[in-house]
Formats: sequence, C-alpha cells, structure tokens
Amino acid sequence: MAPRPERGTFRFDKYFLVMEALRQSGSPITEYAPEPMPREWLAAVHDPDYVDEVFEARVPREKERRIGFPVTPQIASRVRHTNGGTYLAALLAKQHGYAANSAAGSHHALYETGAGYCVFNDLAVASNRLIDEGHASRVLIVDLDVHQGDGTASLTATRSDITTFSMHSEKNFPVRKARSDHDIGLPDGIGDDDYLETLQKALLPLIEEVAPDLILYQAGVDPHVDDKLGRLSLSDAGLVARDRLVVAAARGSGIPVASALGGGYGNDQRAVAQRHAASMLAMADENQASRP
Repeated sequence: MAPRPERGTFRFDKYFLVMEALRQSGSPITEYAPEPMPREWLAAVHDPDYVDEVFEARVPREKERRIGFPVTPQIASRVRHTNGGTYLAALLAKQHGYAANSAAGSHHALYETGAGYCVFNDLAVASNRLIDEGHASRVLIVDLDVHQGDGTASLTATRSDITTFSMHSEKNFPVRKARSDHDIGLPDGIGDDDYLETLQKALLPLIEEVAPDLILYQAGVDPHVDDKLGRLSLSDAGLVARDRLVVAAARGSGIPVASALGGGYGNDQRAVAQRHAASMLAMADENQASRP
C-alpha cells in the first residue's frame, strides 16, 4: 500500500481489502513479498528517460494527468514492487501451475508514459524478462479486463515470442484501440452465456495455435454488471466461470498461468475486493482440479 496521492480519483484501498478478503476466506494461501523490479528490467521495455522520471518522482504533469494520479516517491516504490509481483507470480506458476499477483495488470502503460491508472506495464515487462532469462520461449497474454490492453499490444507489437489476446468492451476506454494479435470487441451489456461462449470459441484454438510456455492472465473483474467503469453484464458466477475456463484451458495443456489483478471499480470497495478474491480463489481451485 502507498498513501493516497493528494490529487487523482484512483482508490488504492481495494488492494488491502483484497488481501483481507483472501485471509478471511478460510482457504489455504501462501503469501510472497516480491522484490522491487530493477531499473534495467523496466528500461528494457519502457523509455529509459520515463523510467528515470518515475524513479525520481518527477513525472511531468501532462503524463500524470494521463496516468490519473501524481507519481510520488511512495507510488514509485509501489509500482516497482507490483511489477516485481507479476514476474514472481510467473516463476511461482511454473512451480505450482498457478499463482496470482494481488495487484498490477497495468495494461494501459505505454513506452514513454503511463495511462489509465497504469505507470509501468508489468505484463510486457515480465514477459520480456522471462524470455530473456530462458524461463519461457513463448508467452501468451490473455487480457479479459473490460478495457482493451492497448499498452500491452503496443509494447509487444514487434515480438513474435509474445502473443496478445484482448477481449473487451468495444465502446469503452481507450477510445483509440491498439492492435493486439487477437482482439474481440464486445457489444454493451453482453451477459454470462454469450460472453463465455465467445471466450471458449476463441481461447482454446488460440492456445493450441500459440503453444505458449506460460500464460499471463489479466483477470480484471470490471466486466461485472455492477462495475462503475464497465459496460458489460457478467454476474459473480459468470466471472468465476470465466476464470475457471482460462485456467482449465491452460492447465489441460500443461501450461502454467500467472494472473494479475487488473481493473475493478465501484463505490463499495469491499464488494470489488470480494470479486477479486473470489477470482483468485476460483483459479487456484481450478488449478488443483485441472492438473494434467
């Protein structure tokens, strides 16, 4: 956790509430604390000058407006740790089949600026590092946040070893979409049955085609019908079915899955946190059930 900045509308308290919900769930969980991501790992994907702006808490005001909050020293430290969390979750997933980062999923961050509440793009950075270190030769990024993963698509556009798949609300932010390797823009108000049918038809053949060594999963809960910034209509049960589908499809082929928290917005932060916690617990349970 970092102190809430004096400017901006983003509410950071959901992250503590997610951990609180997980700890109170009664389910067996093991917690890990990630190391802060080194500058050179971030600068391998982002503009090194922008990385320095974040590290030194001197991000220009126009970039802070795109991000949605000022980048204080505490925020700079936080995003280094949350990016390290996605990398660590991937390594743990290779050991256990599934692991979750209880933060991050910062899929709007671009090469030389952050955007949409995202400072650094942990999905792109972790993928690059995992491949560089030989932990994977092909990574598939599955993004089921309600918003398109435009930053991830842009940062990995020239990579043949990183494949991006985004299924999102077509009319939602960002207005200008990037081009993922595979995009599905959904109409407003789509519910559980149509959503799950569309996902299953697209995801299973894609996994077979790409044959990745690892899946990084952007598991935003903002497709929920009650989400403040969503335009879709998934129920609690629909979100759980979505997450089980992703893990079952991956684990059935022996592919590990590391999830990042992604979006989820509402006036009742505890309700949002409960959706995130239910998502992670469902994926962990499916990982046990789907072991090849």
